[in-house]
Amino acid sequence: MGKWKDAVRRVLYPAYESRVAKFLPPDRVPKHVGVLLDGNRRWARAVGAEIAQGHQAGADNIDPFLGWCEELGVEVVTLWLLSTDNLNRPADQLEELLTVIEGAVESLAATGRWRIHPVGALDLLPATTAAKLKEAEDATREVKGLLVNVAVGYGGRREIADAVRSLLQEQAAAGVTLEELAETIDVEHIAEHLYTKGQPDPDLVIRTSGEQRLSGFLLWQSANSEFYFCEALWPDFRRVDFLRALRAYAERERRFGS
Repeated sequence: MGKWKDAVRRVLYPAYESRVAKFLPPDRVPKHVGVLLDGNRRWARAVGAEIAQGHQAGADNIDPFLGWCEELGVEVVTLWLLSTDNLNRPADQLEELLTVIEGAVESLAATGRWRIHPVGALDLLPATTAAKLKEAEDATREVKGLLVNVAVGYGGRREIADAVRSLLQEQAAAGVTLEELAETIDVEHIAEHLYTKGQPDPDLVIRTSGEQRLSGFLLWQSANSEFYFCEALWPDFRRVDFLRALRAYAERERRFGS
């Protein structure tokens, strides 16, 4: 019975995917998609695998996902790979996870297809991990394809705090007093110091695994984003799941600021 169902899926899903993709309005495809890649640990437990294997299965799904984004006209993708809270995990678990992340980022850079941009508090990461992220960024700096933000050691509150700190340091170096800055500061000044400065805010934020919360992901940038919560665990997230998210996005009436 299981083999029969798999055979049916192999026949029906491509046809269904083609139909959904065909009716996606090109002008309603999000330019920037943020993704919380959630569910690797639960996937590992469900299949009786080690946690590290779950993280690797999740990493293996990134390349196909970026291909789908590229194919459908998405221009920027932000992938949340490691939060600042995750840095408090037991040392052995954290080391395994960082090893998978380093390998995934190196692999993405090696394709030469995508421009890698680390976002997060790199100073909180082990020196080797931070170095590998910077190497991937340097190696892909001139790539003209999809911009991929890899959020490692990322926390939304930490990002805003870092942005304000950077703004204060910049203004102090220019001789601006706190009183003068208080008179002129606005949201654009802070936005210019975010990890994603110069990029469009995410149009669509996807979270896998059935959890329906943002957990601090892109707190500032997602003020006007649309959200899509998917039951599939990240390693099981398929092209058809992504197309459904895009279809749901395309069907919504975006109301900025209301």
